[in-house]
Amino acid sequence: MDLVVPDVLEESCATRQALERLAAKWRVLLVYSLLDGPHRHADLRRRLPGITQKVLTETLRGMEADGLVERRVLRESAPQHVEYGLTDLGHTLREPLAAICAWAVKNG
Repeated sequence: MDLVVPDVLEESCATRQALERLAAKWRVLLVYSLLDGPHRHADLRRRLPGITQKVLTETLRGMEADGLVERRVLRESAPQHVEYGLTDLGHTLREPLAAICAWAVKNG
């Protein structure tokens, strides 16, 4: 079977759109951070040195809008407790990201 390579240079290409969404530095790192289960905002900040609170919040909101992350409110009353976890769609990134990691280790 021949490998089918989509025309990622076309703006309407679904592969290009997915790559543009995932190419942001913090998105892939957040997926890795959430692969072991849901985490609260402060825990994610500790796990990702260098990310600002603003960027973390914006990135999580974007990933939620894309269906990769779900936000769960654990306590409604102040102070509100919220955690973030991968959706089923978000978990489908495990294997492709593992393949990229294996490639990086192999090719240094």
